[in-house]
Amino acid sequence: MAHAPTVSSRTRARLDSAARTAARRAYAPYSGFAVGAAVLAGSGKVYAGANVENASYGLCNCAERTAIFHAIAQGESQIVAVAVYTPTPTPTLPCGACRQVIREFGPYATIRSTCKGSGHVETSLDALLPAAFGPEDLGRPPAARRVTRR
Repeated sequence: MAHAPTVSSRTRARLDSAARTAARRAYAPYSGFAVGAAVLAGSGKVYAGANVENASYGLCNCAERTAIFHAIAQGESQIVAVAVYTPTPTPTLPCGACRQVIREFGPYATIRSTCKGSGHVETSLDALLPAAFGPEDLGRPPAARRVTRR
């Protein structure tokens, strides 16, 4: 598998800031666990998202998926990097569902998690979800080649 793309320190700072800002907009009245995320699209644009909870817990949406869906809805087709912020003492990595959605649009994405504390984790999607299921397992081309623009 290819390596995650290099993300400059300036771009990492932009992503971290957008994720932290998004966390302040989270709707988390049930868990109290506010999460913000930002994704760097192939175009170079940054899209942010926050977790959105629902009284019917299964209908909640994580910040990472919110940010990715926002990017895709704006016409993007590739995710290069994902930043996650949680107001916790240690960084929190994306859940399994988010990892799978990242895989769909950013199979080589860099994942960076920061927190209220001083720690951070930076890794690749392949390290978090090795041998992941993807479009090619269904005999389909990767999403970046399927998306049509108007």
